[in-house]
Amino acid sequence: MFTVQLQMPRCRAWRADARWAFSSIRTVGNTTLTRILASVIVFCVYLLLRGEVSDSGAAEQLAYIGPGAGIALLSSFFAIFIALASAIAIIVFFPFFLLWWAIRGRKRYAKAKVKRVVVLGLDGLEPTLTERFLKEGLLPNLAKLKEQGTYLRLGSTWPPISPVAWASFSTGTNPGKHNIFDFIARTPSYHPTISSVRMAEPRRKLKLGKYLIPLSKPEITPLRKSKPFWTVLGENGLTSLILRVPITFPPDKFKGLQLSAMCVPDLRGTQGMFSYYVEEGETGATMDGDVGGDRILVHRNSSSVRSYLRGPANSLRADGAELRLPFKITENKNGKPGATLHVNGQQVSLKLNEHSDWVKIEFKAAPGFKVRGICKFYLKRFAKPFEMYCTPLQVDPDKPVMPISHPVVFSSYLARRQGSFSTLGLAEDTWSLSEKLMSEDAFLEQAYDIHEEREKMFFDALNRIRRGTVVCVFDGPDRIQHMFFRFIDDKHPALTDEQRESHRDTIKEMYQRMDDLVGRTMAQLDEKTALFVMSDHGFKTFRRGVDLNTWLRENGYLKLKDGKTVADKSYLADIDWSQTRAYAVGLAGIYINQKGREADGIVEPGKAAKALIEELAEKLTGLVDEEKDAVAIKEAVTSTSVYKGPYTENAPDVIVGYSEGWRVSWDAAIGKCGPKVFADNVKAWSGDHCVHPALTPGVLFSNLELNPENANIIDLAPTTLELFGVDKPKYMDGKSLLCSEKVT
Repeated sequence: MFTVQLQMPRCRAWRADARWAFSSIRTVGNTTLTRILASVIVFCVYLLLRGEVSDSGAAEQLAYIGPGAGIALLSSFFAIFIALASAIAIIVFFPFFLLWWAIRGRKRYAKAKVKRVVVLGLDGLEPTLTERFLKEGLLPNLAKLKEQGTYLRLGSTWPPISPVAWASFSTGTNPGKHNIFDFIARTPSYHPTISSVRMAEPRRKLKLGKYLIPLSKPEITPLRKSKPFWTVLGENGLTSLILRVPITFPPDKFKGLQLSAMCVPDLRGTQGMFSYYVEEGETGATMDGDVGGDRILVHRNSSSVRSYLRGPANSLRADGAELRLPFKITENKNGKPGATLHVNGQQVSLKLNEHSDWVKIEFKAAPGFKVRGICKFYLKRFAKPFEMYCTPLQVDPDKPVMPISHPVVFSSYLARRQGSFSTLGLAEDTWSLSEKLMSEDAFLEQAYDIHEEREKMFFDALNRIRRGTVVCVFDGPDRIQHMFFRFIDDKHPALTDEQRESHRDTIKEMYQRMDDLVGRTMAQLDEKTALFVMSDHGFKTFRRGVDLNTWLRENGYLKLKDGKTVADKSYLADIDWSQTRAYAVGLAGIYINQKGREADGIVEPGKAAKALIEELAEKLTGLVDEEKDAVAIKEAVTSTSVYKGPYTENAPDVIVGYSEGWRVSWDAAIGKCGPKVFADNVKAWSGDHCVHPALTPGVLFSNLELNPENANIIDLAPTTLELFGVDKPKYMDGKSLLCSEKVT
């Protein structure tokens, strides 16, 4: 027995493309090809039977259906055979596919102006802060990049929020062509769903006693339309590696590698529900809707504390019972602070007020079927009253129960190379800090742990992809500014002046940390690599919420059931549709209750609908917050005036562009109706970008000289294509930013 490592031929033109696959292949066995292939096939069968290999139709599947829905464990006998074939194909033939793509790509690279394009996304980097810190000499690497090439303010989308902006970045189109207008989307039945993916259980099932055996595959349908530029590059024989770009779940199938990001759900089917364990006090949900977390009671005996992890609903059982995993925690006997967690046969050391390492967990759904995940624990207090935080239960990247990468083995490769890492779409747990269950320092520790995981992936990609495109988005700037803007805004109602001093420098230090990342990135690049450092939008303070549903009610457009003036139920449950002409849900704007579109619509389509939409936009533009004697809404626009494309009809009918300091209220965002139109925002979530796009552009730095005229986030896609000599597809709205005579 010996190890055979496949080595790359010495052909520089295509060696870099193919080296990624070969560098991680190790085959143990005899030297004959027959025995090697036989071993691979047996290994694939073993992994499938153990649930170790997963694909979109693999033996283990999870389905996120929408707000309020859980994740279901899905299995299909037919899918096992399909997964077996695909697993064998991936493991045996994928290196050869890469070789073929690389050889084919040589002709395309002959037309390229550069060998490699690197896009470093720093989500939410704000131009005014960036420019201030540049002037103060705090960002030397960005200053160097600006001197080498270009710095400009980058226009964003209507509205300037991450799912919309990043979808426009990837496709080079306005939202009317890619179909992403908000985090959530309206439905005819008034039950909003997540905007980027539709997942459903198998249509056919066989009941065997207490179990349900799926006889067809689950549905995992992407709702982002159009085609991302990395797919266009792949069609032209050019390789891309895409890391954590928002709105890439489910992962794109293209010539390259991808790790999904925003909208990857947790194991319970939400966008991130944490657990908070208490010995006394209230239990249950910390807030309404599929956000926040659960307070769960623990039970103490003389030597330990016991409770359980909440898992997904078990759709392999007819009763759909919730899966639960018991654990216990024992105090350290050596007198040292901290405790030991006992779960799944593991003993995990827990230090007081520190996040644990990732802990692997398994829920037993049925004989031979397990749901695997990972989570971290944060022990706040073992002595009475006990308190402990647990992150949302996340998909295990090494053994994913749903497709979170392309190819499906890519996440496993990353996990084997660097260890477990966060896979949740919105990984940083902002809700626990907003609910005052996590401290600012604990949140920062979590955010920077996730940032360091991303750095490992990114620099590994830079080392391995020497020809092609590498794109990686870091979410830390966005999340940290959301939660810490109250510390730099002296007028924010969430803090007193004295409280502000504790973390006044947190945002500045974050910008310096991002600048250091830029510097280390630049050190990895040669003169034939084009670098873009960008943000999808900027950031502003969020002091006041605007309850659009309350405004609609006060102005006669919306009616609540039973004569109510306040709607306490989320997701539009308290609205009397027979007397409602318009309603608000989500962050973007307002929908009219149109006949034939909504289940109980009353507004006639055509002229009546058009007149109502224009009336709402006109009345909301310039809306004054009288308590502050200031304009709260800079401009409201009709969707047809800012979107062009086949999916415009799915957008909110009125898009609201708020003034700096205002945003849609927390109640209106989840379809409630509060007592007042305007109210102070006293949550830790104190910075935002859901304002007029003219007020919150992003930033763009490059080592190339770019044309700054009307630069917009939709321009990055055609710019990248031109750098590789690929013609811009007709559907793209963006333009190349290259000053072509300057790029050689």
